[in-house]
Amino acid sequence: MASILIVDDDELILELLQGLLEQHGHNCVTAGSLEEAQDCFDVQSFELVLSDVNIPSNQEGLELMRWIAKNHSDTAVVMVSGLDDSEIGQTAVDIGAFGYIIKPFTNNAILINVNNALQRRRLTIENRQHRVRLEEAVVARTVELLGTIDNLEKAEKRLRISQEETILRLMRAAEFRDNETAQHIQRMCRYSALLARRNGASLERTELVRMASPLHDIGKIGTPDHILLKPGRHTPEEFELMKKHAEIGYRILADSASEILQLGALIAWTHHEKFDGSGYPRGLGGEDIPLEGRITAIADVFDALTSARVYKPAFPVERAISMMREQQGRHFDPYLLDQFLGALDEVLEIKRHFADGRD
Repeated sequence: MASILIVDDDELILELLQGLLEQHGHNCVTAGSLEEAQDCFDVQSFELVLSDVNIPSNQEGLELMRWIAKNHSDTAVVMVSGLDDSEIGQTAVDIGAFGYIIKPFTNNAILINVNNALQRRRLTIENRQHRVRLEEAVVARTVELLGTIDNLEKAEKRLRISQEETILRLMRAAEFRDNETAQHIQRMCRYSALLARRNGASLERTELVRMASPLHDIGKIGTPDHILLKPGRHTPEEFELMKKHAEIGYRILADSASEILQLGALIAWTHHEKFDGSGYPRGLGGEDIPLEGRITAIADVFDALTSARVYKPAFPVERAISMMREQQGRHFDPYLLDQFLGALDEVLEIKRHFADGRD
């Protein structure tokens, strides 16, 4: 059962259609003109309008149909015409007619067109409601997904902060046994990250190098005090014991599930290797030395040369650069050293920002 508005300027047609449709369970209202039909919508809504094309003047039914499409889009419209005019019929379909009946019509033609129009209207509304529900579901899931991503990012940030704090506290423990300062760690890890970035490392890998490089000398925890803190030159036997800190550091950090500690182990093991193969502990050379070990070697030596220690003053930057140039291709990877010194302005800004009080 549907609420149907019948629009025609012929009273006999109105009575015929109203009787037929009400006999089949529909509630019908009639109107004889465009204005009267529009007034009917002020009183109630309609599922369907059955309208003559000419009410009473030429093609006012099409004007009514345009008005309904604009103001009552959920109302289906079936047009009735005394002219079998394909152009008018196509216009009606283009505007949105759900049916087009030619006079004289049969009862079955009216009932079939009305039922088809009502069925199509119902499916159109259900489809639109389904799309709305689907869009709402997508929005809700998107909001939920964004919330999950935000929570994961926050958890990852907390984990990263926790890892970095753990590393810095571990290095602070090592500082109690060495003459190096916390600022050395800050400078050295930033030099390493700068060089990794200059060498084309991704942002993620650069950050990993920054966080892992402070662990390069963690093995000094296992070096005896009389060797570690000796102000003068070491004897050959003492130097052999001193060199063991690279392997000790590796053993402390190796076999960890943490990617940072894995890289820290690799750096601790390889940052004293030299490009010409004369370094320790394994005498690796060239690109057999892992990239991060070659990077850390440059950062560590530059900071050692340009920083004051209890056994030496800080060398001027120019002298430190000259000394490192002399070791290009011997101690240091020549390409990486060029990259490092090519970013000297950034290097010196790091040195200035994290300067030791005694430098």
